[in-house]
Amino acid sequence: MATLFTKIINGEIPGTFVHQDETCVAFLDVAPMTEGHVMVVPREEISHWIDADQELLNHLMTVAKRIGEAQKKAFDCERIGMLIVGYEVPHLHIHVLPTTSMDDFDISDRAPMQTPEQLEVPAERIRQALSELS
Repeated sequence: MATLFTKIINGEIPGTFVHQDETCVAFLDVAPMTEGHVMVVPREEISHWIDADQELLNHLMTVAKRIGEAQKKAFDCERIGMLIVGYEVPHLHIHVLPTTSMDDFDISDRAPMQTPEQLEVPAERIRQALSELS
């Protein structure tokens, strides 16, 4: 059975994408920990990050770094945080988020579910910053 992320990747469930390539996608988290919280997800369903091959992990980290650079440019934050947790959805994903303190890493303290319209504003800020980084 396809994971929630595969359904988003395949367009069965709406997603607010800021990056797509043949290997992975990046889209905004619908219950963000901070504004601009993005998840970098491989197209291939891999449950645990240690099961991914090194080439895929390298690519995901490259994309996550580029997203983080765009977030740093687009949002007023001190740092860009990154988490690989793996319990929420059994599909490898990297959380990349603008942060101002360690409090931003409390995964139990998330915003209410956001609509695609609400997510479009931070998504457009990230897309604009990505285009400026090119």
